[in-house]
Amino acid sequence: MTYIDLMIRFSLIVGTFFLMEGVAWATHKYIMHGFLWRWHASHHQPHEGFFEKNDYFAVVFSVPSVLTMVVGAEVPFLWFLFPIGIGILAYGIFYVVFHDIIVHRRVRIRFVAKSRYLRRMIRAHKVHHQCRDKEGAEAFGFLYAPKKYEPID
Repeated sequence: MTYIDLMIRFSLIVGTFFLMEGVAWATHKYIMHGFLWRWHASHHQPHEGFFEKNDYFAVVFSVPSVLTMVVGAEVPFLWFLFPIGIGILAYGIFYVVFHDIIVHRRVRIRFVAKSRYLRRMIRAHKVHHQCRDKEGAEAFGFLYAPKKYEPID
């Protein structure tokens, strides 16, 4: 594999990772807060136990990643799908670490967000969760939050 091939694959991974923010934002706003609210509502309400109906989305969202990686690995002329699947997987890992572990503390860790970026993201997500209903929520992203969510120091 040449340097150019590696750079193309790396660019596909990184580009897909950042493109996934738009996909996640739209999915969160129009699907999770739309026709599949019956799954996502569990995430906006207090609940018992570790799992919630909202966790079904993790299974559903893993399908495109797995399919693109398998097809990209098995069909030579569709090679580009493999790095795209890796980019989707990387975004999924970021989501779990940021959303489930850092913000919602579903896994107990000692972590204090010190960077302004992380604090802004956490604040935006907490604002999102102030709304317990399908309608009226704001801040649907996971990698980006507008400056209005900047923490006040």
